[in-house]
Formats: sequence, C-alpha cells, structure tokens
Amino acid sequence: MKLLSKLALGTALCLTPVAASGLYQAIAQAAPAPYTPPMTKFGQPDIGGYWANSTLTPITRAAKYKDEKVFTPEQVKQLEGAAATEFQEGQERTDPNGGAEYKNPTTVERPEFKAAGGAVGGYNTFWLDPGNQIMRVKGEPRTSLITTPDGQVPKTISGKRPSQYGGYGRGGSKDHPYANLDYETRSMGERCIIGFGRNGGPPMFPNGFYNNDYQIIQTPKNVMIEVEMNHDTRIIRLDAKHRTDDVRPYFGDSIGHWEGNTLVVETNHIPESQAFMGSWKDLTVTERFTRTAPDRLYYQFTVSDPTMWAEPWGGEYEFHPMKGVIYEYACHEGNYALPGILSGNKSDYEKAEAADKDKAKAKPVSAKH
Repeated sequence: MKLLSKLALGTALCLTPVAASGLYQAIAQAAPAPYTPPMTKFGQPDIGGYWANSTLTPITRAAKYKDEKVFTPEQVKQLEGAAATEFQEGQERTDPNGGAEYKNPTTVERPEFKAAGGAVGGYNTFWLDPGNQIMRVKGEPRTSLITTPDGQVPKTISGKRPSQYGGYGRGGSKDHPYANLDYETRSMGERCIIGFGRNGGPPMFPNGFYNNDYQIIQTPKNVMIEVEMNHDTRIIRLDAKHRTDDVRPYFGDSIGHWEGNTLVVETNHIPESQAFMGSWKDLTVTERFTRTAPDRLYYQFTVSDPTMWAEPWGGEYEFHPMKGVIYEYACHEGNYALPGILSGNKSDYEKAEAADKDKAKAKPVSAKH
C-alpha cells in the first residue's frame, strides 16, 4: 500500500448581488463558455491521464437526508470540517507498545478510519485516502453518487431492495461442501485477482478506503483504464460489436464510441462473480466520460436489467486529477492473510466436526420396542 495524495476538489466562485449597479444581473446572464477539451494526435477528445474519485459523498444517500439531493453550505462545512479533524487526529503519534488493540481517538466516527486500527494491525489515517471533500457535480455538493429521487438503489420488480451492496462477489460457490476451506471460495479481492469494492466497475465507484486512482490511456482502437486497486486493466474496444458467445471476462465486454466530446461505453457479459446489486446475467451498464474542465472528468452511468428493475437508473460524479502516477499494487508480496484465513477456517471446521462426534457418542441410545 502506498500513501496517496489528498486532493482538493477546487473552490467555488461566490458572487454577491449588487442591486444598485446591476452588475450581478449582467454577470448572471453571461453563460459560461463550453469547455473544449484538447485532442489527441489521432483526433480523439483527450480524457487520458491520472484521475481519482475519492470522496466523502457515499454511493447511496444517508436516510436522514431523505430527498435532499444537495448539501447545504452549513452541512458541507460541518462534514468537511469533521473529516479534517479526523485526519488530524489520525496522524497523531502511535504508542509503539499499544498493541494490536490500539484505537484511534474517540472523535473518529467514520468506519473506514476505524478499520485502520484494531486487530488488522493498521494504524494512523496516514495509510488511508477515503476522501476529504464532498463530491461536487457541476458545482453542486451531492449527498449521494446515485441520482435516483431518494438516492437509493431502486426496488426490484418484486418490490424488494437488492441485498448486495455492489462489491465484487465470491470466487466460487457459497454452497461448496468445503466453503471457506478452499481458496476458490474466497473473494477475488482476498485472492488478489481483482480489487475489492467496485473501483474497476462497471459502474465505477470509490471503495471508501484507499487506492481510488486510475490511469486512462487512449489509442486509435482502444481506451484502457488501469485501476490501482488492484492492478486491474479494463480494455474498451472502440467502434466494435459485442461478443456473441457466453464467455464473461472480468469487468465484462466493453465497447465504446465517441459522441462529440463524450466517450460512451456499453458493457454486458458481466460475470456472476462481479454481479452489481445482485444483477449480472442480463445486466447492461452504459457509461459516459466527458472532460468538462482541465481538472474535471465528468462520469455518468446507467444500469439496465429488465429482469430486476422496471426502468434503468444510474448516477454521476466527477473525477479529479491525482498527483503523481500509479505504481504496482503489490497484493501478494509478503501477504500471509490468505493462508492464515484458510488455516483458521480449517481449524474451526475440525473442532466443530470433533464436537459433533462427541455429541453423537454422548447421546443415549433409545430403547427398541
């Protein structure tokens, strides 16, 4: 894991009305000029470079904000101020003799900060980059990345909310007779195949912890998105057709085309292990990437699965530039977690089996009549 830079999302220009002079009216009527992105040497709008999507804004809206799409200035100040305080306290010197149960200061409330301490052996928010500012979209501080009226995943056609929150699923069957004893039943993140969360998409979301960084590389025939979490590369074939078989590669089958300055990407053939909110077999995700400023890449997605939802739905946010470059995510080097998980599960399994046998032996034999 490496230290990632905390990036500010920019400052908003505030205009004060000047009624007597009419200056405010003149400024308000002057529409901002549309941004024209630079072009690549082969004639595509340039969306390449290193981008990040870390943010304080959650994927779904907190219940207390109900139908509030945008935070008030007071709410933004409170939330970003609390995050700054937590970062500050999380940088305080750690007692080297504190042991694995060292806890961050009591004012820390965000679960991603708490996850950096305790038995996992983490310490200090120095190692985290969950975001320190509210996500602005077209200048609006958003309460959720999903743009449904209530900021929630819509109910399915059966009237239920999807139970899966959107992280990548397990690598094998949950009904495996030796579930949790075989590495193939563990998640792909634990096995270092692809990252946890949904960084790679589609749709693409920050994971709330760290390594929310990307590199976009363009060629005349492909657009490639390298995802730092963890060393994944998603390839988008331009002006191509979807595959006609049922082979389902990681991240699905992505094809793209340009509509003006916007790259439109359609993905299907998504594998079950990368199901989104429980949807995969009939899932289609349409994404749009538009560079709207030198330091902004607008991202919008639409989710469609007629077997799960009556209508398509989606969300949006803006990538901001990251400082520096992406380095290799060395997931397995020096990593003893997976052998430890399997060994511990095997030990628990054997103890449970022995206990069951002891109970069977102790059970009195009923008299036969």
